[in-house]
Amino acid sequence: MKPLLLSAYTATTCLGVGLDAHREAVRQGRSGLRPCHFETVELPTWVGEIQGVDAQALPASLAAYDCRNHRLALLALRADGFEDRVRAAVQRHGAGRVGVFMGTSTSGILETELAYRQRDPASGALPAAFSYATTHNPYSLSEFLREHLGITGLAMTISTACSSSAKVFAAAARQIELGTIDAALVGGVDSLCLTTLYGFASLELTSTEPCRPYDAGRDGISIGEGAAYALLERGADAPDAQAVWLLGAGESSDAHHMSAPHPEGLGAKLAMEAALRSSSLNADDIHYINLHGTATPANDSAEGKAVAAVFGDRVPCSSTKGATGHTLGAAGAVEAVLCALALVDGVVPGSPGTRELDPAIPLRYQLHSEPAALRHALTNSFGFGGSNCSLVLGRAQA
Repeated sequence: MKPLLLSAYTATTCLGVGLDAHREAVRQGRSGLRPCHFETVELPTWVGEIQGVDAQALPASLAAYDCRNHRLALLALRADGFEDRVRAAVQRHGAGRVGVFMGTSTSGILETELAYRQRDPASGALPAAFSYATTHNPYSLSEFLREHLGITGLAMTISTACSSSAKVFAAAARQIELGTIDAALVGGVDSLCLTTLYGFASLELTSTEPCRPYDAGRDGISIGEGAAYALLERGADAPDAQAVWLLGAGESSDAHHMSAPHPEGLGAKLAMEAALRSSSLNADDIHYINLHGTATPANDSAEGKAVAAVFGDRVPCSSTKGATGHTLGAAGAVEAVLCALALVDGVVPGSPGTRELDPAIPLRYQLHSEPAALRHALTNSFGFGGSNCSLVLGRAQA
């Protein structure tokens, strides 16, 4: 693929709002996970809840979109001056030449959960004020951002579980290459809800302590919420050496099982190999890998086998989910932004929570953040049902 410039980017997770909060947390090896006290949930688990989401008010003209997910979307959009950068791009390219590509897994499902508490006791009808189309509906996220920013170009939401907001980078790149748009707002937003927390607990996938990716004693995930965005544009012929570029994207669908990865990481391996081909790079050109690393026994084992098959044990790698929790449909975008920061700052992120590495997984796993000269990074996002996506980012145009 032709490289695309990340002309602006930002992230909001339990580590804080904006890039500086994440930059400092990575340097300190700090986690934002806390015991779960979300809503009415009673589960012995830790979560990555973002403070201040409910206090974020939507503009009156967009009141129909009001839900936790869209409040989080707006909170993150306003960090780091990102909203202004997008509006400037709309002015520069034209409203119809900018696209919106968002990833989410649950969207505003919490609004539906709250509405169910207000059902009519006789008929079971949901309250009249509830609007599925503008809250729970996955497309409502892209529509909300489109309306708020005055964008009229192509818009879509991708919902492929935990690979959702990695795949939006690939989808946007294809449309820019086709010439349907000149720039794209890409990203992902996923907020905490009861369905996710109780659902993963019912699958026995949640840990009772902060998650420990790639640890010998790992026993499950810590669910988080998050939002991250990037503005993709064609770049200048002589870019700033510190600029970050999307160099390649690889996707696969192994469809091995509804909720378990292929035990040998077949789909993960295919996605990583496709990303390398897309970027015209070799395995030796990658200097850091942000692993999907959910901290479940099966996921880390399968991904570890796939990474070892492609890269051996040469490349420093880590999972940042011990810091942010697993932000599900937002994870791809969140971790792409963390890779961008790693490239710009020259820091390989560590893995908060991980104590004793699994000796059966032969990777060069980074427990603590360390300075390093980085030019290319790869990030993995793998979803239920075998939907896999890997992205390659770089500091300079290849």
